Amino acid sequence: MSETSQGLPLAGVRVLDLSRVLAGPMCAQALGDLGAEVIKVEHPARGDDTRDWGVRIAATNTAYFNSANRNKRSIGLDLQTEQGQRIARELAAKSDVVIQNFKTGGIEKLGLGYETLRELNPKLVFCSITGYERSGVEAKRPGYDLVVQGEAGLMALNGEEGQGPLKFGIAAVDMFTGMFSAQAILAALFDAQRTGKGRHVEMALYDSGLMITSYYGMEALLLEQDPPKYGNAHPSIVPYGVFDAADGPLVITVGNNAQFARFCEAIERPDLAADERFKTNIGRGQNRVALMEQVGPELLKRKRADLLAKLAAAGIPCGEVLGLLEALRSERTQRAGLLTQRDYPEATDVPVMAPPYKLDGERTPVRLAPPSLGEHTREILSSVLGMKDAEIDTLKTNGVL
Repeated sequence: MSETSQGLPLAGVRVLDLSRVLAGPMCAQALGDLGAEVIKVEHPARGDDTRDWGVRIAATNTAYFNSANRNKRSIGLDLQTEQGQRIARELAAKSDVVIQNFKTGGIEKLGLGYETLRELNPKLVFCSITGYERSGVEAKRPGYDLVVQGEAGLMALNGEEGQGPLKFGIAAVDMFTGMFSAQAILAALFDAQRTGKGRHVEMALYDSGLMITSYYGMEALLLEQDPPKYGNAHPSIVPYGVFDAADGPLVITVGNNAQFARFCEAIERPDLAADERFKTNIGRGQNRVALMEQVGPELLKRKRADLLAKLAAAGIPCGEVLGLLEALRSERTQRAGLLTQRDYPEATDVPVMAPPYKLDGERTPVRLAPPSLGEHTREILSSVLGMKDAEIDTLKTNGVL
């Protein structure tokens, strides 16, 4: 497995990842996928919390941990010790980016806050990820994805009409926060190249969660009430959603009036396109129930494969609804090169998702498998800080590593 980042846009950028769980690690992983050297700092005994979450992989990894920690090296370092804090400061002085998601004030207590580290490294881009605004009245509250999904109104827009609050199937707030953080870090790195000065990027889960409400949020403000829930249907476009064929579900997305006319031809109901109630998308939205009463039975008469073929030939965007394992094992996933495999001493052929990024026609590679706990401790201290084996051994004996 090659570890080179040569040719990738962030080659030569070093990231010190002091974060844990999901939002911060996702942010650091994105930078690693684009070529940055990412050093993940973990407690030497227990590691990242997610090393104990979900399906076990080898001795110290899990599916949850591996999903957010490819293209990183792991150093086991106890930041509660003075020597551990000193080593972290030395690493930060040689890094371009630091990412941390301690509770507000926590990183400063360790002597690793932005004001301290920028004295050592004026060009440092320092990213703080918290639950809520660091300068606000809720600054001390811990940030949890599920809590923010409730507080930001995301549970209120998810699911079917009449259904109670429903969380997303994934930790969407954490993941979006991680991606927003990576965007801001890239902008700050670009600015640092021009000015020679770093920035303090501050990201809050609540802020990101509210942004995810997107057009639903805007409609709530304009309507001055919660918009209706539409489940698998679209709030603004009709017909657009998940429908049942005779032998299984499929997705049909009719995006404009011309497509609607072709859709009606494909299901042998041209009369629907001629109906004044359904000629425009606004009309179809206003008469959604009446239209679906006509469309639903037509789709149920036909097999899914036949429908998909006819709709595709008519230029209607459509697709199967697959199970998760089906999707992961599909030919489409294989052709795209979205899965690879890596070995651990205790486990072979472990699946690892490849990055979603393609540059100049090539997918950015999995240069490093998600690391075992502390796998690269000696290597990092030796190559980055120039420590000798005897010093490393002493630190390990003292419980710092």
